[in-house]
Amino acid sequence: MSKKKTFVLRLNPSTMEMLEKWAADEFRSINGQIEWIIHNALKQSGRLKEGTESEAPASKTPEP
Repeated sequence: MSKKKTFVLRLNPSTMEMLEKWAADEFRSINGQIEWIIHNALKQSGRLKEGTESEAPASKTPEP
C-alpha cells in the first residue's frame, strides 16, 4: 500500500453539503469521493496513464 500525502482543503459550506450527500449516495467516505472525483478528472483529461502509481478508487458510478 502506498503512502498518501495529507493536506488541508477548504470548501464553502454548500459545496461541502453537496459533496457529503454525493458521497453518501455512493456509499463512500468524503475523502474517498474526493479521490474518486480527482482520479476520474485526471483520467478524462488524459493525464492519468495506464500502469501509473495512482490507485484507482472503487467506482460505483458507470463511466461515460
